Amino acid sequence: MNKRIVASVAAAALVVAIAGHPSGAAETMRVVPAPAINMAAADAPGVAVLAGGCFWGLEGVFDHVSGVKSVTSGYAGGGAATAHYEVVGTGATGHAEAVRIVFDPTKVSFGTLLRIYFSVATDPTQLNHQEPDSGTQYRGTVFAQNPAQAEAVKAYIAQLNRAKAYSVPVVTTVESGKQFYAAEGYHQHFLARNPTYPYIVVNDLPKVAALKRLFPALYKG
Repeated sequence: MNKRIVASVAAAALVVAIAGHPSGAAETMRVVPAPAINMAAADAPGVAVLAGGCFWGLEGVFDHVSGVKSVTSGYAGGGAATAHYEVVGTGATGHAEAVRIVFDPTKVSFGTLLRIYFSVATDPTQLNHQEPDSGTQYRGTVFAQNPAQAEAVKAYIAQLNRAKAYSVPVVTTVESGKQFYAAEGYHQHFLARNPTYPYIVVNDLPKVAALKRLFPALYKG
């Protein structure tokens, strides 16, 4: 049985108890400092590929960010032959579950997307793990689309660590030159289509709520 289905069955018993209350993960969410150095709109390709836990939650968060045109769930880090959910789930493909974000850099900057990513979309202090999922396929990684993005992400991670934005160091990595492959159709916009699915209720809706609470000017319904 798919592990997310197993997790959802187990989580179902918790849904009534947590309804209307933030989850433990949500309580750790916070606004981290904005990047000290941001990319100019002219330098940004208008595409960001981010990984960090289940792609359902990442997609759900960035679907609600003003200036984002589209978000696609998929896989990055491995090859085309293994870019399939059941194979990626083995943790042996090099892939991470990721989202490809197409955005208007004149309305939302790459740096702002990173700030949201590190604030509410993922826990950057977990290595190869995002509650409740474990494995390299859930690693926190920014798949840089060009050298400027790679340098911007590295500089931002260093900034967050210097500022001690978290009690322990950020372990998010940067990977370059990796292709993105769209996931199967049933994964696309899973949160929007299944808002009462137990896994979504427990793990992902608190992230969307945190986005609305912490970044109200950037939130779109």
